[in-house]
Amino acid sequence: MRTSIILVTLALSFCLSGGALAQDEDATYISATYYYCKGGLKRADELVESVAKPVYDAALKAGDITGWGWLAHHTGGKWSRLLYHSAGSIEELIASQDAIIDKIDDAAAEEFGKICASHDDYIWHGLTGSGGDVLSTDRGKVGLSAYYVCDSREAVADEIVETVFAPVYNSQVGEGKLTSWGWSEHIIGGKYRRLATMTAADWPSLFAVRGAIIDAAQDSELADQFGEICSSHADYMWIIEHESP
Repeated sequence: MRTSIILVTLALSFCLSGGALAQDEDATYISATYYYCKGGLKRADELVESVAKPVYDAALKAGDITGWGWLAHHTGGKWSRLLYHSAGSIEELIASQDAIIDKIDDAAAEEFGKICASHDDYIWHGLTGSGGDVLSTDRGKVGLSAYYVCDSREAVADEIVETVFAPVYNSQVGEGKLTSWGWSEHIIGGKYRRLATMTAADWPSLFAVRGAIIDAAQDSELADQFGEICSSHADYMWIIEHESP
């Protein structure tokens, strides 16, 4: 069983030119594995719960990782499940991933691989988010993720997120609104260069906020510029089956 991330959508046009945004002292890198599965999803979830979870929890307790999660597809593209873990550096991320894989039972891994026979791997670097933390420990049960394809002006897009979108998103964090949001850049993986995420307690809250954010950006020239830089994206709705811490 492989490792991976979360996270979940900014509804607007909002991944390697970091440094454009203000960052916390503690960096967050996320290894995310997006699985393509055919049937047997209940059994895949059971294997993660019974076999993978104890290994990830032990790595978290030992301080080898800073968090991990398992997400189930609700609506969107072809990815069925998402497994992720985070660490403070790429070196720690890779070392912990290798150690975790070595501790996963081979028979369980083989069974899981028959259900989810292929996957896409990404490494993300968290740039900003609610409270400045792209992986806030206070997250909701459902999430929206937007995976963006951007041109060479990615650093400009990051600045627009920081100056235009971040204040709007932060204003929408609270009771009955967003639980968290985040913005991450691509380090390793496929075509998607930026990841925008937001979570809430339930779908009605999430989509109410989504509408409010879209309305707030209607007359922004910088929002239009962002749409030119990151001109296409894929949206996913995720059910957050497990997240630690």
